Amino acid sequence: MTVIPQRRIGRDGPLTGVLSLGSWHTYDRMDFREAVDLVRTAVDSGITLFDVGVYGFPGAAPVFTDVLFSAMVRAAGLRREDYLLSAKLWLEGYPEHNLRDQLDNALFRAGVEHADLVVLGDLRRDDTDLHRLVLDLNELREAGLIRQWGVNNWSATTIRALHDFAAAENVPGPAIAQLKYSVARRSIPDGEPFAKVFGDLGVTLQSSDIFEGGVLLGKNSGARQVGRDPGDIRERISASAPALAKIAAELDATPAQLCLAFTLTHPANTTALFGATSTRQLKDNLGAVDLVERVGAERLRELVEPYWADRGVVDPEGP
Repeated sequence: MTVIPQRRIGRDGPLTGVLSLGSWHTYDRMDFREAVDLVRTAVDSGITLFDVGVYGFPGAAPVFTDVLFSAMVRAAGLRREDYLLSAKLWLEGYPEHNLRDQLDNALFRAGVEHADLVVLGDLRRDDTDLHRLVLDLNELREAGLIRQWGVNNWSATTIRALHDFAAAENVPGPAIAQLKYSVARRSIPDGEPFAKVFGDLGVTLQSSDIFEGGVLLGKNSGARQVGRDPGDIRERISASAPALAKIAAELDATPAQLCLAFTLTHPANTTALFGATSTRQLKDNLGAVDLVERVGAERLRELVEPYWADRGVVDPEGP
């Protein structure tokens, strides 16, 4: 089986595969035996980073995708050193809803003693104490509960502020920025503000929402839950799906391989995060790595340039 290339998280973090698997609304939709085969196949292919969050909203039905991941890992016979776990920490209610309690719960549900990476969820309040946040994260690191940390869809300016607080305290700052990045949503990861974040601070990119919840593949009729729609451009993105499928066919690839391959062309990209609900889908997506090698990064980016939907609509600085 082909093993995908490895890249480093941040400047000095661990190596991980250029592809990684997410869990949002995924494992709880799968047959368990198929899910076990999926995670085993992923690790054997070099996909070692698993984004496993505690999801669910107050008043909504409980969600167990992270608990299922724990059972999948055991059933697959994986050792803890065989994979990297990325947990999510949420800032709604912070600091009263503190990071330590959230992490303890996440680790308990995932059946592990530490997270290799934690990613902070969306920053929704301007008065969040970023200095305290850096210190709280360092306490988790010193307690051996986390190794690295990053942020999900934060602005370039805010990431720089986190970095400055960390530098002043002589503690590690953010290592990775999880950003929406796809053939349609490029303005933020490809923009000048984040070029400086990647270049000056050593923060690397984890591409996420790369299929726009299946919309880019023409597979979401509205039944599946999809992330936020910055710029209100989802209808335009949906309209581009047939043209992208045609380009993919001309390259003897699938639309998913084309969309994944595009994210691998970003020079700061450590890993591209996607969800798969079958082993066959996972194996198909591995072909994205070969597609970049066959076609070349520059040519791939040229081919999908017309489908850059958020250009001039979304501020490259970020949310």
